[in-house]
Parts: sequence; C-alpha cells; structure tokens
Amino acid sequence: MKIVITGSSGQLGSYLVEHFSGDNEVVGLDIRECPYPEIAPLTTMADVVDHAALGELIRGADWVIHAAAQVSVERSVTDPLYDARNNVLGTVNLLWNAFKYDVQKFMYISSAAVFGNPVRVPIDENHPTDPMSPYGASKLCGEKYVRSFSIAYGMSSVIIRPFNIYSPRADPDSPYSGVITRFIQRAKNGEPLVIEGDGSQTRDFVHVSDVVRMVDMGIKKSASIGGTFNCGTGIGSSISELADRIISLSGGDVPVEYAPPRMGDIRYSRADIGLAERLLGYFPKKDLSEGLKELLSSE
Repeated sequence: MKIVITGSSGQLGSYLVEHFSGDNEVVGLDIRECPYPEIAPLTTMADVVDHAALGELIRGADWVIHAAAQVSVERSVTDPLYDARNNVLGTVNLLWNAFKYDVQKFMYISSAAVFGNPVRVPIDENHPTDPMSPYGASKLCGEKYVRSFSIAYGMSSVIIRPFNIYSPRADPDSPYSGVITRFIQRAKNGEPLVIEGDGSQTRDFVHVSDVVRMVDMGIKKSASIGGTFNCGTGIGSSISELADRIISLSGGDVPVEYAPPRMGDIRYSRADIGLAERLLGYFPKKDLSEGLKELLSSE
C-alpha cells in the first residue's frame, strides 16, 4: 500500500511515517528537512501549497494522510493570511492533486479547535462548531473542503479531530509548544511552572501513540469511511492537576507561578470518544502519568 503523509517532520507526522513504514511504501512530505535520521530517507521537502510539486509525489497513492498545518493559535491571530494559506489553500491544493492523480482515500487531521468554547462537556462530534481563532476556522474550513470533495468527486475520506497531543518530539524551544512540553522543560530546569489563569481550566491530553493508533484504525477499518472522529482520552485534567503531577513525578521542589489568563482561552475541554469506541474499537492506552514519566526521563 502506498501512503503519502504530509507534515512528516512534525510531531504527529513523523510518528505516522515511522509507524506505517514497515509494511508499506511511505512518502513523507514537509517544507522542513526531516530531523529524524531513521525516517529521513522516506521524506521529501515539498510545500502542499505548491501545485506543481505534488502531482508525481502522490500519484496512485492508496491513502493521503494530511497532517501538515500551521498549528499555532497565536500566529493565526497575528497573521491570519499565513494561517489560511497553509491550512486552507494547502488542503484544497492537496485534495485537487489527490483527485487528479488517482488517490483512492484521504484522511484529514483536524483539531478540537473547530469547536470553540464548548456549550457542553464532554464534546461529541455533533457539538456545534464555532471556532474562536483563525486557526480553528481554517481547520474547520479544511474539514468542509474534504467533505465537499467526497461528494463532488467521490473521494473516500476520514476526518480525525485530536484534542491536546503531547509527545517527546514536541519542541520545548518553540513559543507555540503545548503546556505539557513547557511544564516538563521548566521542571527539568528547576524553573517555576507558570499557570496562565487560575489553573482550573481542563484539557484532554492524548499521547501521540494513541493518535497514531486511531489513524491506523481509520485506514484499516471500512467503518471509518465518511466519518469524523474525536481523538482523545475522555478524561479532563486541570492545568493545576497537571502541574502537581509533574512536580510529584519529577521529585523536585519546583514552584508554581500564576500569570494572567490568555485572551480567548477555552475554559473546559474533554472529548467524547464514544463514536470511535463503537465504530473503530478505539480506546486510549497511554495513561497521562505514564506519558509524563517518559517525557521527564527523555533527553
């Protein structure tokens, strides 16, 4: 099976290339050079917005997994045109090339940001979508284009909406890194963990290995076709609880500091994963404490 994976140098995409490379012909695409030597030979530098570059790379693929994106909510607010170029035009360009070059099936990695501020928790797939940022809007727009291509061109598609992904490959030096990555790095350095707001806000933290498992199920199980699936754990953890766990697991005397809340920050977030459980047989395997221990012990 030929599988094309965009965003192959990123946190999720690199693990997907690694996972599928054993028994498949894998082609990874990214605008950045791959930093992981074990999968670098399987990747090619290409921009999903570059129409001319994509055709031969994806020709005849059984699946395209579109994980490439501009992922920073903050950057989407300060530069919405850049966000739209990558997340909207890039998705449309990839879809159009997929249709022209005989791709059979298309999987789109979306985001829980499409929901905006929840009106109910846990959040199921039918929850209203009302994004609070250009990033959320661009990911939702991508979903709509994927579905429209399914209707207009008969392309089989699957949409997966991860909640808060974390992994050892998240970049601690990035200003856009997630709260787990920031807390782990500061705990290792003996620096205060900075909580923005009062710490009672909740997030559904899902380890990248569980996201990879859902992607694998989405490809292998016919029940996935035409579906949209939340990918999380179904457990909401507060930021204060997260800080306490990391301090306890690190065994250090790490202080906690508080900062003003971020503008537009979602208060409570937790995935309803019942649909993925029923149709895909998905359930999360990686406990948060186990995942945090791995991050604390990694270099």
